Amino acid sequence: MRIVGVGDNTVDIYGHRRMKFPGGNAVNVAVLAHRYGAEAAYLGWLGKDERGSLVLNSLKEEGLDISHCRVMEGMASSYSTVTVINGDRIFGESNPGASQHLHLTDEDLDYIATFDLVHTSVYSHLEKQITALKSASHLLAFDLSQRYERSYLERILPHVDIAFLSLASIADIEQDRLMRAMIELGPKLVVVTRGKEGSWVFDGKFLYHQGIIAVEAVDSLGAGDAFAARFLVEYHSGTPVPAAMERAAHSAAENCSHFGAFGHGQPC
Repeated sequence: MRIVGVGDNTVDIYGHRRMKFPGGNAVNVAVLAHRYGAEAAYLGWLGKDERGSLVLNSLKEEGLDISHCRVMEGMASSYSTVTVINGDRIFGESNPGASQHLHLTDEDLDYIATFDLVHTSVYSHLEKQITALKSASHLLAFDLSQRYERSYLERILPHVDIAFLSLASIADIEQDRLMRAMIELGPKLVVVTRGKEGSWVFDGKFLYHQGIIAVEAVDSLGAGDAFAARFLVEYHSGTPVPAAMERAAHSAAENCSHFGAFGHGQPC
């Protein structure tokens, strides 16, 4: 399997620990999918600064293809501030920087078309380019995070094959209605994660549930991305959905055992 993460990158700044880590949904999923056995790449824009260098150097060390990344003069790289309390990450200030200005060229789209699966997210600001991105994708996965207002779903989901959504407090019946409404807009699969409640996958016919794997969490940042990456790798390889979810839950739990989404921390 070949997967490319397209769009957002950031540096997560843990001020309370005086450490910074590379991250971003599209970056994290690509890196972690590579660790789970996929051939992976990342395509995005970064600023010409220390944060951009941290992201690119970490991707090189992980063995990802970054040949289509661009370092933009006069732009700053993205950052987010993070605090961890009892293992739960809490985001503070953030700035999407150069990442939000990504414009996909015909060359980029031709490159994207060489991959089996493309992953991007709401944080990548590619809504105006979603039609072109879908046209270049064999399979397109999109992480909606917590954005699910009807108008946005109607704009995005007709172009998406696998949709990920993170929900906090919601009644089961409301979640069921939401997943059904989402699947009717076009995706093959809708994947919902709800923290300690576990995860659900709906394929339009069957609804699957997976509980969490108990772990003493050090840092929950990146757990959802680990789940998504492992699930995508397993699903694409033909693993049945229940088994893919279980393996993804184990990967999410393991990801909580260290700070940062995938390591490579530096002092700040």
